[in-house]
Amino acid sequence: MTLPALPRPAALLCDMDGTLVDTEHQWLEVVAALLEEHGIEPAPEVLAPFAGAAIDTAAALFADRHGVLGTAERLDREFTELVAAGVSVQPGAMRLLDRARELGIPVALVTASERKVADLVLKGLGAERFAASITQGETERGKPHPDPYLAAARALGADPAECLAVEDTPTGAQAALAAGCRLLAVPSVPGIEPGPRTYLYASLEDVHIADS
Repeated sequence: MTLPALPRPAALLCDMDGTLVDTEHQWLEVVAALLEEHGIEPAPEVLAPFAGAAIDTAAALFADRHGVLGTAERLDREFTELVAAGVSVQPGAMRLLDRARELGIPVALVTASERKVADLVLKGLGAERFAASITQGETERGKPHPDPYLAAARALGADPAECLAVEDTPTGAQAALAAGCRLLAVPSVPGIEPGPRTYLYASLEDVHIADS
């Protein structure tokens, strides 16, 4: 079945992990291994709060919910090593980026990953495809706060209300909607709810942006 084309946005603001590249699973693998090491079963409901979380947020979750301290450095190191070894591009991601370029729509990367991880991924995707990138620590607050998306829209000179954010987790979706963006969600974990400004898709392969 052919789905209706999405209205052409002023800018495309793309999350990275789990959205453009399949790094969300790698991230959750690192989290799960650390949980298991401390005798905690990494059930889906235990892993869910870590999806889309920045390193510092994840470390705080380990401390507050599971009594495991000092995890930030290890999470950072192990996740970076996995990304450096290579990542898979999500189905439809390159077609979406190519469509944006064809239509002259500027694209920004908006990620909860650190700059060093984002730069590794940008190199693989083609940094020239992105007019701006916002990573963890480059705004006063990270996701789920709206700051990263507001900064990305500002960097592209676009009104957030005219931007289309692309996300896969409830954390990222909350940030995008709080910034006033429309949301294209391709969920990697449960929790993103339908809404008047939210388009839910099973895959980026199903997404098409209208010419005008």
